[in-house]
Amino acid sequence: MIELTVNGIKRQVDVVPDMPLLWVLRDELGITSPKYGCGVAQCGACTVQIDGAAVRSCQSHVGDLSGKSVVTLEGLGNKDQHPVLQAWIEHQVPQCGYCQTGQIMQAISLLELIPRPTDEQINEVMSGNLCRCGTYPRIRAAIHAASAKKMAEK
Repeated sequence: MIELTVNGIKRQVDVVPDMPLLWVLRDELGITSPKYGCGVAQCGACTVQIDGAAVRSCQSHVGDLSGKSVVTLEGLGNKDQHPVLQAWIEHQVPQCGYCQTGQIMQAISLLELIPRPTDEQINEVMSGNLCRCGTYPRIRAAIHAASAKKMAEK
């Protein structure tokens, strides 16, 4: 048994230690916001937070995560008031939506590391999250809006 905390709830899973976290989340725990995109950590559709850092769950082995905290989109507290989610809606970021949960989780981590990022910093940190619809200008605008909202709340 491997024990980890997922979205604030201690969970035990009986799986092989080298099983990717993505499959544990989706197939064992029924958490479907992280998506399978490429399987080699190149697209970012499976991005979650592990102990606060954005991580590609398709390449994270569950056996390495014992005792760690995993947060998916479902685990974000106060979703209706979350500045990144509000900005995503206000700027109408999603088109097809497939990559959006990974984009959002990466953006939240970015703003934790760099509260007032420049366009260059956003481009650099978000570059591993691909959007086939090309909503990058809206993603960047939403991140700036979320940053401004978070700074105004302080």
